[in-house]
Order: sequence, then structure tokens, then C-alpha cells
Amino acid sequence: QVRVVESGGGLVQAGGSLRLSCLASGRTFSNYGMGWFRQAPGKVREFVAAVNPNGKNTYYVDSVKGRFTINRDNAKNTVYLQMNSLKPEDTAVYYCAADLQSVRLTEVRAYDYWGQGTQVTVSS
Repeated sequence: QVRVVESGGGLVQAGGSLRLSCLASGRTFSNYGMGWFRQAPGKVREFVAAVNPNGKNTYYVDSVKGRFTINRDNAKNTVYLQMNSLKPEDTAVYYCAADLQSVRLTEVRAYDYWGQGTQVTVSS
């Protein structure tokens, strides 16, 4: 079992920044991949960013490349999502998830454990 808890969401104006944090517990953190996903009202959950277990490989959806950065601190069992130049279309509930196999890090269905989500709202 892995427990995943997100924090750091909130309301920000367009062009602003937020940093999301995700604390995982229950298994050796450095053994599995971590990802961030988001779901806007009426839309399906989509991949945003992911990082492999050692933190050296990162993946992003095209719409956030150059604006979002994912990184992890294995000593703190935490993964972060730094979001800059936020746009109203980034508004969604953001979820953190753990992929124990770390093979298909960009696929929603590959993830085994999910957090409750944190709301990010970007006003225009």
C-alpha cells in the first residue's frame, strides 16, 4: 500500500505561479514512478507530468512544456510540480499518483495509488 497526499493548490491570477507537493508513504519511495494528473469539470482525467524513480527522466504533456516542472526529493518522499505562467485553462483538480511498475508513466491507467486531489483555479 502507498498513501499519497497532495497539497499546495489554490486560487491564482493568470500568469502567476503555484507549487504543488505530494507526500507518499508506505513503500520505498525511490522504487516507483510518480505522476501528476488533472481533471477539469466535464472532462476526463489527463496526464500532466511524471518522473521516474531516480528523478532523472521527466515527461510532460505538450500543453505544459516550458511552464511546469516536476521534480522529486527521494529523501523527503515528496514530488513537486512547479507551475509557472498559469493560464485559465490550467484550472482543474490536480492529482498525484504512484506507479509501482514505472513503465508507462504517461498513462492514467498505469498508476496504482492516487491522492484525493487539490484544486487549482486560475482566474483571467
